[in-house]
Amino acid sequence: MGTVNFDGVRYQYRDSETYAISVDNLQVHAGEFVLAVGASGSGKSTLLRAVNGIVPHLTGGTFTGTVRVGNRTTRDHEPRMLADVVGFVHQDPESQFVVDHVESDIAFVLENLGHDTATMRRRIEEVLDALGIAHLRDREPATLSGGERQRVAIAGALAAAPSILVLDEPTSQLDPQGAEDVLAALARLNTDLGTTVVIAEHRVDRAAPLVDRALVIDHGMVVGDGDPSSVLGAYPGAPTVTQLGRALGWSPLPLTVKAARAFAVGLHPVAPQSIAPSLGDILVRANRLRVQYRGRVALHIDDLIVRAGEIVAILGRNGAGKSTLLRTLAALQRPDSGTVERNGRVSYVPQETGPLFSAPTAIDEIAATLRLLGHASRNAASNDIVRRWLSRLDLEAVAKRHPRSLSGGERQRLAIAVVAVGGAPLLLLDEPTRGMDTQSRNALERALGEHAAQGGGIMLATHDVELAARTATRVVVLGDGEIVADGPARAVLSGSLFAPQTLRVVPPLITVDEASRWAAQQHGHQTEIENGDRARQGMPSDDSLGSVSP
Repeated sequence: MGTVNFDGVRYQYRDSETYAISVDNLQVHAGEFVLAVGASGSGKSTLLRAVNGIVPHLTGGTFTGTVRVGNRTTRDHEPRMLADVVGFVHQDPESQFVVDHVESDIAFVLENLGHDTATMRRRIEEVLDALGIAHLRDREPATLSGGERQRVAIAGALAAAPSILVLDEPTSQLDPQGAEDVLAALARLNTDLGTTVVIAEHRVDRAAPLVDRALVIDHGMVVGDGDPSSVLGAYPGAPTVTQLGRALGWSPLPLTVKAARAFAVGLHPVAPQSIAPSLGDILVRANRLRVQYRGRVALHIDDLIVRAGEIVAILGRNGAGKSTLLRTLAALQRPDSGTVERNGRVSYVPQETGPLFSAPTAIDEIAATLRLLGHASRNAASNDIVRRWLSRLDLEAVAKRHPRSLSGGERQRLAIAVVAVGGAPLLLLDEPTRGMDTQSRNALERALGEHAAQGGGIMLATHDVELAARTATRVVVLGDGEIVADGPARAVLSGSLFAPQTLRVVPPLITVDEASRWAAQQHGHQTEIENGDRARQGMPSDDSLGSVSP
């Protein structure tokens, strides 16, 4: 019997005809660190929410079977009755805040559990220190960046010192350093205190090496369960170094950069010939831009230009000014000085997509944008545009679903479609891959490439350096509101401490696709040499060649 036990669990949401969870037998044992992965909409979040009774107590629907946490069942105990045992961190951290003061919000759960003042003060100090957020204690949650809010939400869950900690996409809004800090804190809790940790993640590069066990969820069922290396080896969203190992034929497949580097000894790839993108007119120009927030300079940009045909990735730690820059370029934030010149319309997709949705179905949401822009609602051309964006972003299967019933990744793609369908030349996307699985990211990347190829421009603020490596023609790094680096993606990323994993293993290559193409070239070259040797010896040619290895 484990710390958490699922026995014959079946769950359906009210508006669904299929099971969101279908788990016959699943046990999580005390002290385990478990990673749950799966496509957007696969049921990961629902499975996690069933651990502390959010499903079904706060979601409704039809629930059968038993989820047992220790000696309590979620059928007989609501989430508030399990708060001392299970700490839960939602995918959207802002949904957890109940008090408009960080320290008071962290204390809220402790007060409800009846802890005395001395215990509360000690617990609050411990979690503030563990997550490096003591400087935020007197702030209002609404004034925090997305990553800061996420860490505060984790602190609130940790404060009650639960024996089980469940986290849904805990690093989705964090910069690389913030993500490493949070995962390191979770690893310490697991190792030093024996806290059982269950996390769902799409960004598995950093999480996979830390966990004891991986689960693959598909259509609400556990279809993979075991050692992370073996389970993630065949998973499409495996860590980048694992995908690199597949491409180069390494065995066993690595989970860490360190393990991958051992295979890469003796490999000396060369960078592919760079092809400069064909750039068009200037779409936006920021000149001597200055934005202040609460008496602090949040943005100070002397000159920034984005042209048609560019995909510009904006990198930088949480609070560096990425969102402020996009909002200012979109005319949603008024600068204190300087100018923004726009050549045509600009469309902006924020991190928090909820306010964009008001229609009953996903397809209606996209069509509503065209109606607002003056297109006839039943116009055949308009219908074609809507269908095109549904297809581009792989949303056809959820076209008739209510937006708020979609997974986080599905909602993110829908928000992009809702904004982009209007045809604005310049798209500004704030953390566009938040909550997205591999298939969703691939669909987004194809859509971004098509938009740029058709004469549009894109600026995306992201913590996902792998996304920047795969899609960006140019990378801009912000630090304290100023541009500290600006140039071609390979040049800027090569100088980064948080470079993409491929670059760290087989420089100067920056993506798995580049490594695959290089390996294919090596394969062809080696085959030519071997066939030449065979011909000289009067033997038949052999086109077979094993993996690329040192």
